[in-house]
Amino acid sequence: MCESNGYDFIADKLTEHLSLERSPVAIKFVLREEDIPEGIPKADEKMRHCELVLKASGGDTFYATAEEQMCKGGSSALGLEEPPEKVKTGEFYYGLGRFSSIGSAKKTMESIPKIDNIMHALVYAPLEKANFDPDVIVIFTNAKQAMILSQALVYTMGGRMEVDFAGIQSICADAVAGPFTRRRPNITLGCSGSRQYAGIKDDEVIVGLTGENIGCVVNALENMS
Repeated sequence: MCESNGYDFIADKLTEHLSLERSPVAIKFVLREEDIPEGIPKADEKMRHCELVLKASGGDTFYATAEEQMCKGGSSALGLEEPPEKVKTGEFYYGLGRFSSIGSAKKTMESIPKIDNIMHALVYAPLEKANFDPDVIVIFTNAKQAMILSQALVYTMGGRMEVDFAGIQSICADAVAGPFTRRRPNITLGCSGSRQYAGIKDDEVIVGLTGENIGCVVNALENMS
């Protein structure tokens, strides 16, 4: 783990080196109600996870249980509840015309990263205001910013970026559940839901980073500049 000078410093450096338009978002998984960081309120309205991430990017800090999650597919991918049967089997997306057969829909749903139903809540905050250690940090970028971030991710250890997405459950599964369960960053191009409901722009790419590696990423960006 690389040393850092606090999440406000990290957020400033990410914004500076990547010229970000939105604040990076810190997300923490909470197993038990008593583990919610002190002073953080519950979300005051029911929204989709992608909308909650955008809300935090705008400056709000809060936590959300399954009750505050409007999209059950996203909520189940994040470990807050069991998936609806039609989402689990792929029937829901097949019905939307996204797949040529129920088999291809089911195959895709089986490969989407998901967390076992054990979480009580997720905490959301703009990274610069986070008073907790985030499990995942979500960053909204354009293609060039994602390229620079990818260069920073391989700066120290080398290798190549391996990204995993299917245009479905992007900000929930691809950008948060995937990095959390696999312990590695991921880049996703968004999904129809996040672009429709959360206002993800046409040219925006979403990056999910693991919280414990963020100091190394910032150090790499500093050294590359």
